[in-house]
Amino acid sequence: MNLCKILPRRIHACSLSRNLSVLVTYEQDDCTVDRYNDEFANSNLVQASDLIRILQLCARNGDVLEAKACHGKIIRLEMHEDVISLSNVLINSYSKCGFVELARKVFDGMRERSLVSWNTMIGLYTRNKVESEALNMFLEMRNVGVEFSEFTISSVLSACGANCDALECKQLHCLSLKACLDTHVYVGTALLDLYAKCGMIKDAVHVFEFMQEKTSVTWSSMVAGYVQNRSYEEALLLYRRGQRMSLEQNQFTLSSVICACSNLAALIEGKQMHGVIHKSGYASNVFVTSSVVDMYAKCGSLRESYIIFSEVGENKNIELWNTIISGFAKHARPKEVMILFEKMQQDGMRPNEVTFSSLLSVCAHTGLVEEGRRFFRFMTRKYGVSPNVVHYSCMVDVLGRAGLLSEAYELIKSIPFDPTASIWGSLLASCRVYKNLELAEVAAEKLFELEPENAGNHVLLSNIYAANNHWEDIVKSRKFLRDSEVKKVRGKSWIEIKDKVHIFSVGESGHSRIREICLKLDSLVIELRKFGYKPRVEHELHDVEERKKEELLMQHSEKLALAFGIMCLPEGSSVRIMKNLRICVDCHEFMKAASMATRRFIIVRDVNRFHHFSDGLCSCGEFW
Repeated sequence: MNLCKILPRRIHACSLSRNLSVLVTYEQDDCTVDRYNDEFANSNLVQASDLIRILQLCARNGDVLEAKACHGKIIRLEMHEDVISLSNVLINSYSKCGFVELARKVFDGMRERSLVSWNTMIGLYTRNKVESEALNMFLEMRNVGVEFSEFTISSVLSACGANCDALECKQLHCLSLKACLDTHVYVGTALLDLYAKCGMIKDAVHVFEFMQEKTSVTWSSMVAGYVQNRSYEEALLLYRRGQRMSLEQNQFTLSSVICACSNLAALIEGKQMHGVIHKSGYASNVFVTSSVVDMYAKCGSLRESYIIFSEVGENKNIELWNTIISGFAKHARPKEVMILFEKMQQDGMRPNEVTFSSLLSVCAHTGLVEEGRRFFRFMTRKYGVSPNVVHYSCMVDVLGRAGLLSEAYELIKSIPFDPTASIWGSLLASCRVYKNLELAEVAAEKLFELEPENAGNHVLLSNIYAANNHWEDIVKSRKFLRDSEVKKVRGKSWIEIKDKVHIFSVGESGHSRIREICLKLDSLVIELRKFGYKPRVEHELHDVEERKKEELLMQHSEKLALAFGIMCLPEGSSVRIMKNLRICVDCHEFMKAASMATRRFIIVRDVNRFHHFSDGLCSCGEFW
């Protein structure tokens, strides 16, 4: 303990009690230091149990001054008879107060260390995001021959999650198997969580299914794991399975399930989960509320999203503000985004990197170039936020969509780090719109290096060649796609009808009612021609006859989804369609005409944004 003398000697070191009644008073009352200064004038009255109890209260209340005072008393009284337990509790107190270095000094000064000592330090480093030190301490523990426990392994597994190291994950799994700890609930939960973070969802499921005991945290981790790996339907199925087993609800499970509903755009199930949240008493939880606000926005119900946001009152945090701003940004509502941005600052919230991502995004999708430039400048000069990958990608998008391709390229060259695929992808997409073949080839070459297995980049370049009538280059590009192992992402759209999600692919033939759908689509096309719709065959870039191009355009997944929605939904009700790719020009024109002919409100969420079609117009203002 002599290595731990961190306090100067003073007359009255701490406000400690000498009996249980005083301890209870300390726990319940907001005591001052002077109140108990004389309690331990006689060192014979001090007991280790009293000190331990006070240190535990310090840990719970985050009172580092009292913890230091106790530390000083321990040093002066040289309480070596119980040094291990006292030191362990002292380490924990400093840990809970956020003083990592002080905890380490206590640990290093211990003459003897128990398993609890090592576990406390490893857990301390893990909680404070110093994962490398946690792993180093575990190795040191193994080197000195200390046997580990389930708590050790679970803490080390959590530390590995920061780096998502698959090899370390496998090694620790083997270690837990050898020690017969793999079925322990703490180890199993930490293990499946780590596998999920490493993208090894099958291994996570294997661990989950073989666990003999599962807590609500285990279920929550597995549901969250599915969501992290974009297995949204599996997440909902697992949640339903847990409900049948009377699974205890917690904020993490509910937020993960709501997130799954958001990404599936499953509005009906999202509303059901909203009801569950109210019944469970989590409606006032800002963390859960943010997920609900995001869900309604991503399902196209922006009005409901804003109502829930407004009901929170004065307890809004920065995450909630960012969620609602992001929601309006995705729906291309720049006026509302700017108003919310001002209100957020009036509410005392300082914008962060997420806020500016949404601001720049809405500027890009609505052609607000000057506003985008202003936000990009102000984020650093006025708010001290350094631009990251997302901000540069959005700013390239702002310039590129407005046709300022040379300026966008100069911005990319000025980036202080290596431009990522998303940044070059923004430039390539803009080159397609403005048929700039020279810059398109530059961007595509970079993308081929960064994403060699992404066929979408080859397809996009091929389309730019077609738009510029470079048919020989198209042949080479498509031959490469055929001969290589890269796979093109197939266009898919889905629509929710009566609690069931119906998925359509390009040229769909597997749906049980596909014949009816095609007949309905044919009749719809005839009707839409009366409203001025004409297939935009110039955007169908296959080198085939015009009639064949029209047939190919009619096979697009969002058209099939719309026809099915009109067949099944009540007359006059809104149609909500989700798509995994960007909506094409022809489908955009088709939806505009359909909204006018059917007198329906049509909402399409593509990979980039929302399109609200009504009376022959789209909310994007033809800028997407």
